Amino acid sequence: MNSTITEKILAAHCGKKVVEPGEFIEPKIDIALSNDVTAPLAIKEFRKSGAKNVFDKNKIALVMDHFTPNKDILSAEHVKFVREFAKEQKIKHYFEGGNCGVEHAILPEKGIVLPGDVVIGADSHTCTYGALGAFSTGGGSTDVAAAMATGKVWFKVPNSLRFVLAGKLNKWVSGKDIILYIIGSIGVDGALYNAMEFTGPLCKKLTMADRFTIANMAIEAGGKNGIFTPDEITEKYVSKIAQRKYKFYMSDKNAKYLKTLEIDCGKILPQVAMPFLPSNTKAVKDTKRTYIDQAVIGSCTNGRIEDLRIAATIIKKGKKVNSNVRTLVIPATPAVYSQALAEGLLKIFADAGAIISAPTCGPCLGGHMGILASGEKCISTTNRNFVGRMGHVESQVFLANPAVVAASAIKGYIATPDEI
Repeated sequence: MNSTITEKILAAHCGKKVVEPGEFIEPKIDIALSNDVTAPLAIKEFRKSGAKNVFDKNKIALVMDHFTPNKDILSAEHVKFVREFAKEQKIKHYFEGGNCGVEHAILPEKGIVLPGDVVIGADSHTCTYGALGAFSTGGGSTDVAAAMATGKVWFKVPNSLRFVLAGKLNKWVSGKDIILYIIGSIGVDGALYNAMEFTGPLCKKLTMADRFTIANMAIEAGGKNGIFTPDEITEKYVSKIAQRKYKFYMSDKNAKYLKTLEIDCGKILPQVAMPFLPSNTKAVKDTKRTYIDQAVIGSCTNGRIEDLRIAATIIKKGKKVNSNVRTLVIPATPAVYSQALAEGLLKIFADAGAIISAPTCGPCLGGHMGILASGEKCISTTNRNFVGRMGHVESQVFLANPAVVAASAIKGYIATPDEI
């Protein structure tokens, strides 16, 4: 039987030659992860199960990223609870404080998640690691509790949708625009419980940063996972950081797909997702002048060094952010922060009047570090713009790439970089 990359990875982790869409399986996992929001519940469920020890202390990752540094007493208590569990269980991959970054950026960066892995996380954007050629998906805290106890996870094999990416990218267009365009085309349920497999000639030219962004937002189309075929670019990224062996998988030529969609990315212009869905997209040039109160550059979607470099290029050109716009720059990990500091990017942001934060999820989920008041509008490089996502239910969030967000911060309204 000819199989997709998703099916091959899952079959290998089930000890089978093949698995088929719709089949219920119980694959072994390589990494189970959780954060300061979801880990406390997972740990409580782990205790309720009667388990005494995690299945493998080297295959659990606990990242205290959502409310770091602790924003209030409750978040401090959550972190303390998880920290004590991590010490008790001798968890190898525990991140807090100065070594903590946004989980979906720091785990690939440190070679903890790798090509060919099966990864389950109590966070919907766990699908990010598909950029490496891994099967990674989000689940509930109880799913992760079971995974921590047994080393396995239970779910149904998804059908696969194939997205063939072709064409030459236009100026200022990035992976963020590609995935926003796709979500806008198929809708927030267009890939419901399907594997979104990205292939085609353009994929071979996409940077790892662009691939992470695209895979990260597969969930915004309802996808079970997003995945790329690993290649030379993947190998260059993982070869120096991998903490263990990894394996490249690829789909068979005659693998069966639920549907194949061909995307001419040469037709894509810088995109913006209007409130209140990631699918409510249009080209920035087609939007009416929309004034903003806040601009956010960061998150697990676009907080990598490549994103900060692009934003800094625009900010440097404009020199100062608009006095009416709170501009937040949030490097996704300590390593990104250090690199941005070494390259002088943070000075560019600071001199322009932006606020520079320690690595955190912060405002993305309305946690802290940039909560919106009633009526305020924010343009952000994050991944969701639901009602009340970043604060008050009468606030609005617009999603775009780092170049557009930087340009908007300067102009004071949603703008393209060419307007600077």
